[in-house]
Amino acid sequence: MLLRVSDLVCGYGAVHAVRDLSFEVEEGSVVCVLGANGAGKSTTLKAISGLVRPVGGRIVFDGRDVTHLSAARRVGLGISHCPEGRRIFANLTVLENLRLGGYRLSRAQLGAAVERALSVFPALERLLDRRGGLLSGGEQQMLAIARAMITSPRLLLLDEPSLGLAPMTAEQVFETLIDINRRGTTVLLVEQNATMALRLARWGIVLANGRIDVQGPARELLVSDRVRQAYLGA
Repeated sequence: MLLRVSDLVCGYGAVHAVRDLSFEVEEGSVVCVLGANGAGKSTTLKAISGLVRPVGGRIVFDGRDVTHLSAARRVGLGISHCPEGRRIFANLTVLENLRLGGYRLSRAQLGAAVERALSVFPALERLLDRRGGLLSGGEQQMLAIARAMITSPRLLLLDEPSLGLAPMTAEQVFETLIDINRRGTTVLLVEQNATMALRLARWGIVLANGRIDVQGPARELLVSDRVRQAYLGA
């Protein structure tokens, strides 16, 4: 098992956004985390990547307890986080954004890493000299994911990749995620578009008030009356 989260408790100040959360992510899989706003989805990803310090519980990555490691150390171990809202550097070019994603790499490694990222996102190649703030929403999302992939992570954490995108553009982003997973990267995905996420994923987890409400094979959740009524608008 690549990732094990056990009895995780974390939040902000006295407010615990995540409580007693336990789940596993198998290597090579795609797992999606669903739930209403405020359910604890983004906080869960931040705890795994080291951006939020847990109050309790354990996070084990590839057999190693990383609960109290810094975010930078976790990147070095193979965990990469693409946050909600893209968070690209608007005043920097596409190429500069990509290079910043590989700040831990040597110059030779960085050049090869950028080439690999562009092989996944060939549409970015013609935009290398364009500033990030001048890209379309879809192009910015591709850049954000490509930057997260620069270090060739074993586990990619994705927070709302379809947010604010037109349906056709969102479909393109998800097709790219399928390609990324086929190339060997495990994906843990937070996504408001539950139907699209469950069609992509192998396993689904639904959070409510910081706890798991239901989880199971994504195909089963997709046709579950309970999940459809509560989260899919059926």
